[in-house]
Amino acid sequence: MSTQPERTVSALDALSLRAETKALWLLAWPILVGQLANVGMSVADVAMVGHTTAQDLAGVSLGVSVWNMVIITLMGVMMSVNPMVAHHVGAEELDEIPHLVRQALWKSLFLGLIGAAVLQLSVLVFDWMALEPETHLVAVGFVRITSVALPAFAAYRVLYGYSASMGQTKPMMVVALGALLLNIFINWLLVFGNGGFAPLGGLGSAWATMLCVWANLGGLLWWLRRSPAFASTWPLAQWEWPHLPKLRSLLHLGLPIGVTYFAETSAFALIALLVARFGSSQVAAHQIALNFTSLIFMVPLSLSVAVLTRVGHALGAGDARAARFRAWTGVALGLGLALVSATLIAWWRVEISSLYTDDVVVIALTAELLLLAAVFQLSDAAQVVTAGAIRGYKITRAPMRVQLLAFWVVSLPLGYVLGIAPHWAPDWLRALPWFPAQPMMAAGFWLALVLGLTVAGAGLLLLLRKVASAHLGAGEDHP
Repeated sequence: MSTQPERTVSALDALSLRAETKALWLLAWPILVGQLANVGMSVADVAMVGHTTAQDLAGVSLGVSVWNMVIITLMGVMMSVNPMVAHHVGAEELDEIPHLVRQALWKSLFLGLIGAAVLQLSVLVFDWMALEPETHLVAVGFVRITSVALPAFAAYRVLYGYSASMGQTKPMMVVALGALLLNIFINWLLVFGNGGFAPLGGLGSAWATMLCVWANLGGLLWWLRRSPAFASTWPLAQWEWPHLPKLRSLLHLGLPIGVTYFAETSAFALIALLVARFGSSQVAAHQIALNFTSLIFMVPLSLSVAVLTRVGHALGAGDARAARFRAWTGVALGLGLALVSATLIAWWRVEISSLYTDDVVVIALTAELLLLAAVFQLSDAAQVVTAGAIRGYKITRAPMRVQLLAFWVVSLPLGYVLGIAPHWAPDWLRALPWFPAQPMMAAGFWLALVLGLTVAGAGLLLLLRKVASAHLGAGEDHP
């Protein structure tokens, strides 16, 4: 009789919570720095263009909003490579990885070109908006120029997932920091016309973004090619044509993640449009609170990638018990960090608001929204880290359904009722005790986000419990 189960249990019993927490954090912190650097590129674009004209700033802000929605969706679809590589690493099937990554790169080319076409068509939205001619010109130009970078962005995310799932997260951090510095330098040259270049204003930031995305890809390719850690799995050592079965499996895993990311980003974008009717102060408060909480969100998002990797390695090795342990350790770490961030946001919400604006009305409104943001830190961390753990099991459709329910069935409809208090609401809805006498405006939408994220967090925690238990009973190959 095999003693492997006994050895597995014994090894797991010897694994301390402290050791697993350290392993997760060693994976997560370089991802976090890299994610913040990537976000910093958009921040640098807007901040530097803000020193030109109001029309340039408005055009770039609109362009960045459209660009972010497309690239975040594309990023989700590309994430299918993460659990698949992680499983191969855990199973010590390193010879399977190059083929997988090559096919993922083919997928990135196809979807990157589709994304570029979508971005080109998206400029029609600006024709329906009452924009000043110069603002319209900059918004359209920003989208058209940056669309050229989408194939490079998609390929970068494939290599990003490949590297992270190999347990190598520092390359992305170093390359992203380098791209951020390059972005700032090119903005300085092209936005303001330094170094002998003509000042391009907002369009200069578009060129900076496009060039830096390609530089990101080139830098990561250079690092991975030279690093001994990737020598045995280097995907570009040979050529191969697209393989439809592998492409289908990659899409099967990746599309639900892309849909989930699109649902979340589009929900926040729609909230900004809906509160616009209440004036610039409400819009400004929403955007400031969203900007700050998006930075904080990078912490659980980075931890989510680390948990996915650790869970995938354990499942690839056939150790479902270790996978469960790693998943729940990651969730506990995420909740602990969220408790710290919630406390700090609640305590310093006025000071945080004051960093963005001197307008006392906007500061007060933003502080109110940040208090609600502090409340949903725990549920937000729970839903994103747990989703990462479940994806480590190669399960993506069930988390998609839970998160679609949370954002599009709970948060947005409830937010519309609380924030807008529509006059056409039926009598039975108006009779409910929580129907507001007056529109709650942005605060109503954020209150609904608290409930929606709570639904997502609770639903995904229950799903993780079910999935982990099923794998313990059925083995690693459970669907």
